[in-house]
Amino acid sequence: MKSAYQRSLAFYLLLLPLTIFPSAPRQRHDERPRLIVLVVIDQLREEYLLRFEPFFGDGGFRRLLAHGAVFTNCQYEQAPTVTAPGHATIATGTTPTIHGIINNEWYDRETGQVVTSVSDPSRRLVGTASGRASSPHRLLGTTLADELRLSTNFRSKVIALSYKDRSAILLGGKLANLALWFDETSGSFITSDYYASALPEWATRFNAARPADRYFGARWEKAFPEAAYALAASDDRPEETPLPGGGRTFPHHLTGGLAQPGPAFYTAFTFTPFANEVLVELAKRTIEGEQLGRDESPDLLAISFSTNDLVGHYFGPDSQEVADLTLRTDRALASLLAYLDSRLGSEYVLALTADHGVAPIPEYVARLRLGGRRIPPTTVRQAIEEALSARFGEGPWIESKALPLLSSGFVYLDREAIARKHLDIAEVERIAAEAALKIPGIARAYTRTHLLVGHPHGEAIGRRVAASFHPLRSPDVTLVSEPFAFISGSRTGTTHGSPYSYDAHVPLILFGRWIAPGIYRHACTPADLAPTLAALLRIEFPAGATGRILQEALRPPTSQTVSPQPLRKTRQR
Repeated sequence: MKSAYQRSLAFYLLLLPLTIFPSAPRQRHDERPRLIVLVVIDQLREEYLLRFEPFFGDGGFRRLLAHGAVFTNCQYEQAPTVTAPGHATIATGTTPTIHGIINNEWYDRETGQVVTSVSDPSRRLVGTASGRASSPHRLLGTTLADELRLSTNFRSKVIALSYKDRSAILLGGKLANLALWFDETSGSFITSDYYASALPEWATRFNAARPADRYFGARWEKAFPEAAYALAASDDRPEETPLPGGGRTFPHHLTGGLAQPGPAFYTAFTFTPFANEVLVELAKRTIEGEQLGRDESPDLLAISFSTNDLVGHYFGPDSQEVADLTLRTDRALASLLAYLDSRLGSEYVLALTADHGVAPIPEYVARLRLGGRRIPPTTVRQAIEEALSARFGEGPWIESKALPLLSSGFVYLDREAIARKHLDIAEVERIAAEAALKIPGIARAYTRTHLLVGHPHGEAIGRRVAASFHPLRSPDVTLVSEPFAFISGSRTGTTHGSPYSYDAHVPLILFGRWIAPGIYRHACTPADLAPTLAALLRIEFPAGATGRILQEALRPPTSQTVSPQPLRKTRQR
């Protein structure tokens, strides 16, 4: 039997951890934000927030930079850096090797077809007569939105909006109430029967007002001081791609070459800042129509601005069009924030990031003597086919249906031909990779065999490629170009997808009374966003999440009523 001394000692030893390691007060469910607004600006480089900051108004980016938690060293740890993988990483908190969205498109060996990240032939579109239907069925695991729905027994609402189907669908995940995207045939926002058999009444009314048609015949003109455009290259450059139905210089007359609104006009409309204005209008109608943020169950609204990506591809990051669009996006963001204030007061948190950056147009970089090169896909195909034919006999050796994916650096070999010749697949991959490395502008080549066993060579670029490798979906050889070079059959415009900073470095900002304002310079990744918001909402992480909680940006519950700091005019780094 224990003595009184032993019992007392055991009691104090039991209390000791509580005195040495006091726990933080636990956040109550009623202390959670009523609405999470997740804003993704497609192709928004981090450096845009620095370059154009002097010309921002007080209500948009500058407000977030002054009162938000601003992470200045946020980079994707994956490649390719393109729309679908970026949105999936933001939503799931992990990389393509786990969430499975390795590219916008990939070759599906089971069906022998190139598939998109969200294409779903088993579904039909809702809100338009014809077209390719989509769903999140290719996404593996869960998203932040899915876990929010599960945690409240589906009382929380999740709505995702974009001009691109993949952007809306992947942000919303598998359990979203609704994802809406733009149909360039009809000029309406549509969905698929994965979500509903009919559009909600508020969405039908929004479409009936024909918001895009209001801009038929409009002129996209410069709207800011000339000093803002001095931060860009000249307005007329031969390497720019003309606006659909228009030219490559201001002003851009918006008709799509038609006499009245029609498909060509709707396509041209998506390349203008007016499209962002309409998307903000739709976001406001969504909040009102679904009564988001109006009860004790937190809701999530995801908004992906696709126009910035479309314009960036055509005109490049150094163009006057991108300068004007970025500043107009600042105005659109200010309108959204002002609306959220009036509707929800301080009961929301806004998170802003991007799915990728963008490379400068290679001809422009070449004139600056910084490199720059377009590598024709035919050059890549010819080099690999010739090398394999010389070593193993006549081909073809590359899957014919997968040839369009060479622009992504994806080489899918004809495995049936390899099997017929009783060849070692690893040896065929090696010969193909060595042939590609002889092409000027190709920097690295990673084979499937090497990626299966882990991170190649232990270097940063190899780790990013490995983080996007999925055994059932990825190619047999993955190519990475030199900085400022890319594989492309186009003669104008630019693209993205590389592991380099101009494609991987993006903004990450958290804003709201639950957030500790400040400038945070340490490394982070967009995969950290979902775990951070999950911690704020007190819900489970997405199933495959590998990102960390950005704890430094979250206020402790006892300090959530602290008033915001005065607005800073410039951001100090």
